[in-house]
Amino acid sequence: MESLLLDTVRKSRIPAKLDFYQSATGLILGLFMWVHMLMVSSILLGKDAMKFVAGMLEGSILRGEGDHGYPILVTLAAMGIFTLFIIHAALAVRKFPANWKQHKVFRQQMSMMNHDDTNYWYTQFITGFIMFFLGSVHLFIIMTHPDKIGPYASADRVVSEWMWPLYLVLLFAVEFHGTIGLYRLAVKWGWFDGADPRATRKKLKAFKKALTIFFVVLGLASLGAYVKIGVEQINNDNVGGRYTRVSSTNQ
Repeated sequence: MESLLLDTVRKSRIPAKLDFYQSATGLILGLFMWVHMLMVSSILLGKDAMKFVAGMLEGSILRGEGDHGYPILVTLAAMGIFTLFIIHAALAVRKFPANWKQHKVFRQQMSMMNHDDTNYWYTQFITGFIMFFLGSVHLFIIMTHPDKIGPYASADRVVSEWMWPLYLVLLFAVEFHGTIGLYRLAVKWGWFDGADPRATRKKLKAFKKALTIFFVVLGLASLGAYVKIGVEQINNDNVGGRYTRVSSTNQ
């Protein structure tokens, strides 16, 4: 009997552990996406700035010459993020409605309650579903073409390879999913509760909204810059060309 009770206690801890792992992987991925967006937006500072960031991702500083490093580092990093992405998705899917009937019941209750945090969860459900497919495509491309990251190569992928619709949808899905997720983590674990949790939650909602707007605008501006360069590449008959920084003596 005692052994049975101990087994029951152990099993009851599993959902809590899975929740913790889901939160941890979500936090890492959310912070990564913010850093990723800032690196992608380096194109707004000019082609040289973006090429420098791309070189740093390849570990060009280790080679000590030009902008070229070791593309395998980009592949390994993408594989690591993809692994976390799959783990996080697997942990999250256990909370999704199992069938259409459950989904319909949930939608009815959600409409009846009209509760912000419940609506946020549903937004995460939808955006997470979108990200699972579009994000996987993007990560696979980066893993298999790690040397094609730069002002021209990235712009060619966006325009000439018609990836801009995917990136446009993915931008909104990622930013809404990420900011809502980090907001819900802060509320769930009470990171900033202070003396008045309700007031803190109100401030967190305002901060979440501001972050969403900031990163969506930044993402749209960055995507627009890549589209502009991609169109120029086509007009100049330079699709497939590689960009060399003005300050670099190596291609």
